[in-house]
Amino acid sequence: MNIDFNADMGESFGMYVMGNDEGFMRYISSANVACGFHAGDPMVMKKTVALAKQYGVQVGAHPGFRDLQGFGRREIQMTMEEIHDDLIYQIGALKAFVEIAGLRLHHIKPHGVLYGLSIRREDIARTICDVVKEIDDNMYLYTMNKGHATEIAEAMGLRVVHELYADLDYDGEGNLVITRQHDVREPKDVAKKAIKMVKEGRVSTTEGTEIDIQGSSVCLHSDTPNAYEIVRAIREELSKESYTVAAPPL
Repeated sequence: MNIDFNADMGESFGMYVMGNDEGFMRYISSANVACGFHAGDPMVMKKTVALAKQYGVQVGAHPGFRDLQGFGRREIQMTMEEIHDDLIYQIGALKAFVEIAGLRLHHIKPHGVLYGLSIRREDIARTICDVVKEIDDNMYLYTMNKGHATEIAEAMGLRVVHELYADLDYDGEGNLVITRQHDVREPKDVAKKAIKMVKEGRVSTTEGTEIDIQGSSVCLHSDTPNAYEIVRAIREELSKESYTVAAPPL
């Protein structure tokens, strides 16, 4: 039994360090690397790609709105042409670092508010899918198994990986509860939640109910305060349940 385990990485910037990227690389199979607009910079991108290569982790682009101060978690009003070109710019920069390292870009996963809008808004979802197809239609698009992004990507024949969020809450309709900052989570509880989603296809909601959920990739955010303890706990539980952590092949 295979399961992908992805995490948002490369979110340091200049002298500001965020997350434990090297520690994370030991436990995950796919890295979503910030492309410089919401976090990251050229040197951080290069270093993160090198770490992924060292640990055999697939590299995906994690582009977002041009919002360093708000970490890409604030909506910015832009035309579809502007979003398209910003995505090309960000993904193209990371793709260059990936190819120089002798690797191939594995996937694209929008960041923050852009990710949420791609689920709720058809125009943004289509713009993102157009970018994936233009750059490399053999890459994967990482998204939730609901909303416009999945519908449009599948209609366009793109390869889609559906995510299960370990460290974020779900509401009663299966939407993610997004906050500007992530709260401390108990590692054992997060691991237990991840296993339940993977094995049973069920998740508890903020409304006290349980809903069905489907996905083949568990996602964890590296900026959750105790993320390193959580990533280890999830990986240990996946191993106990005889899951092999592996990214979908290109």
